Amino acid sequence: MFIFFGTAIAAEPKFVVVIDAGHGGKDGGAVRGIYEEKNINLSVAKILGELIEANIKDVKVIYTRKTDVFVDLDKRAQIANQAKANLFISIHTNSTAAKTTSASGSDTYILGLARSAENLDVAKRENSVILLEDDYTTKYEGFDPNSPESYIIFEFMSNKYMEQSLQFADFVQKDFKNIAKRTDRGVRQAGFLVLRRTSMPSVLVELGFINNQAEARYLSSRLGQRAMATAIYSGFKKYKREFDKKQGHYVATKADEEKFDDEGKATGDALAVEKAGTPATEQPASVKNAPEAPLKSGQDFSKAADSPKKAEVASQKKAEETPKSIGNQVEYRVQFLISQKKLPDNSGAFKGLSPVSFYKDGNSFKYTYGSTTDYNEITKIQYQVRTKFKDAFVIQFRNGERIK
Repeated sequence: MFIFFGTAIAAEPKFVVVIDAGHGGKDGGAVRGIYEEKNINLSVAKILGELIEANIKDVKVIYTRKTDVFVDLDKRAQIANQAKANLFISIHTNSTAAKTTSASGSDTYILGLARSAENLDVAKRENSVILLEDDYTTKYEGFDPNSPESYIIFEFMSNKYMEQSLQFADFVQKDFKNIAKRTDRGVRQAGFLVLRRTSMPSVLVELGFINNQAEARYLSSRLGQRAMATAIYSGFKKYKREFDKKQGHYVATKADEEKFDDEGKATGDALAVEKAGTPATEQPASVKNAPEAPLKSGQDFSKAADSPKKAEVASQKKAEETPKSIGNQVEYRVQFLISQKKLPDNSGAFKGLSPVSFYKDGNSFKYTYGSTTDYNEITKIQYQVRTKFKDAFVIQFRNGERIK
């Protein structure tokens, strides 16, 4: 039985995301004083990957690099294509030609012809890395990253992943603004070779300007890097949620325990990340610094009823929705499904699990199976549920209240 179930779970396809830390090794990217783009990119990429791996179990994370090494542009795209990735995220840090700039903020690019000189300059700078590669004229079919004429090819390209790329880019930009408190420079288009060669929805993120002294300090700080990674992570969760809905399934995961509303605004403990936008002190962080553990879920606060009658109705409704308490002991249940609407008791979405319970969390109905005060017993139940819902996890109640 153990072999059978283990094989069945492992065989289920995972969503694959490739995280590409731009530049590396002999290619430092944009460099201003003590700040190097390659180090910022790698730190944010690794924190983002760890957030995804720790919270969303049906996602496989692949990195184009996890150390300070040089990787050819075509190799980065090749890694994503060979992995049959569902999403490609390339992380970079912006700059202008000047030594210093007052420009600030984050933008996310999708593939296309640059419609402004500024966007073209960004593409030229990012594509110029191919000049460090061996035999680049052959590999990139004579493409000259410094020639505007070379970028005409992007005018005639048909990108069937543009809609999905645009959706993810929009989620990320909103969360840069709402979570990391950065200036939203919007979603843009430009001709990036690394995006051209990927066969899946793809974006290139510019975190901020390294030649803006204040922004460089922020992006090199532990707090800033975590805030930027968390903003991208939040955007990824929204994109993954929409992806799952289109596939006909939306399964509860631990990622749902980090709360962000539909506008991308943080709630609960995730509010702590918002403070990263304006740290009191900012110290440069080394690439070797390991990211902190992912944030845990925050506490939910419900609005009090504004009349005795409403209070009575709310109390009755809550009693119907929340699992019954078992004395004052901790009650364990297995959460396996989230729905935006209340499902009938015999819903096929439960895959035969019966009876099930649910509790209301914001606008969502969260469904659970099993009830016991014995932790060993609930782990057995969890194993059973995971043969149907591989991301099911154990939650706790006391006196009918969810313990987070």
